[in-house]
Amino acid sequence: MSKQIPPPTPEINRLRAAAALIPIIESGLVTSKLSIERALRMAAFCEWTVERPSDDPNAVEFAKTVGSGLTRIKSTLLSPSPGCKPNEIA
Repeated sequence: MSKQIPPPTPEINRLRAAAALIPIIESGLVTSKLSIERALRMAAFCEWTVERPSDDPNAVEFAKTVGSGLTRIKSTLLSPSPGCKPNEIA
């Protein structure tokens, strides 16, 4: 049986958008098609969506997905890319 789609609420819609941004940010950073400044702005939106914990189980699930994606993005941003000096980020 397929999973029920949660009803659209402003909170769910923001979390869906943030969850969709995570792979875009990751891919853009890996391929260097996305500047660090732009990635940080996009990540800031994602962080904003998970700031307030929700009682809605669907929102909590989306928030976990976004949170784990943000962790991956932060580790990507903090790891120096090849050719960079130790104090430079990408």
